[in-house]
Amino acid sequence: MGRFFCIGEDTETAAGYGGSFNAEHRWFLPGLKDCPGCRASWSDLGCSYPSVDLSSLAEHRSFEENRSEPFKEFVRLRELVLPLLPPDSPLPPGTQLGPLTGKALGKFPSFSWFIASLVVNQMDLESLQEHGLTGLVGHPTALTVRQKPVTDLVELELLSRGSLHPACFPRNAPAPCSTCGQLALRRPDKPILDAASLPTDLDLFRLTNFSALLVVTERFKDAVEALGLDGLTFLDVASR
Repeated sequence: MGRFFCIGEDTETAAGYGGSFNAEHRWFLPGLKDCPGCRASWSDLGCSYPSVDLSSLAEHRSFEENRSEPFKEFVRLRELVLPLLPPDSPLPPGTQLGPLTGKALGKFPSFSWFIASLVVNQMDLESLQEHGLTGLVGHPTALTVRQKPVTDLVELELLSRGSLHPACFPRNAPAPCSTCGQLALRRPDKPILDAASLPTDLDLFRLTNFSALLVVTERFKDAVEALGLDGLTFLDVASR
């Protein structure tokens, strides 16, 4: 198995371009209010599925407001969305759905970040795909600039695969809540990947137990550098 890297935003490069998004995804799964298992109220900031279209649901307007709901209502709404997701995809509270909608201001590097979503220049994405990289599927946004559609930026839909190794967390760390699945732990300073869980068919993916962490293969890093693409930082991470 080759090397893996966690990617992040190259903030200095992004600042040099001066671009920004005044946007949000079209729909939201509600956050969870007062879980009956752990009593936590929370929303996940990592999961987004730009390919998922809720407009066919009779209750699609129930997903237009970013809010929290009690567990029973949260579960009811989640069950409506689950059949529309890619296979084996987690659906935590606060999941963002549909295209990124709003305004794009200024210029952008090859890769741009919107919270934990990754936006890429369409031509740069095609160049990476020509390198044979897998797991890079772009979906059109509903962004506009000066009231005209933005056609050169797409959002990547990242599958959740692989996980952090238990060695990343304190020995007395609580287990995920058996009711809502919350893992009440902060990002480890030195992430370690669980080697047995890592996919062999993807060059870019989210972690299942820490969705804000995006992981790429050495092949992805090499292709980005060979093409001279910008906007990303790479942190070499161990696996065991």
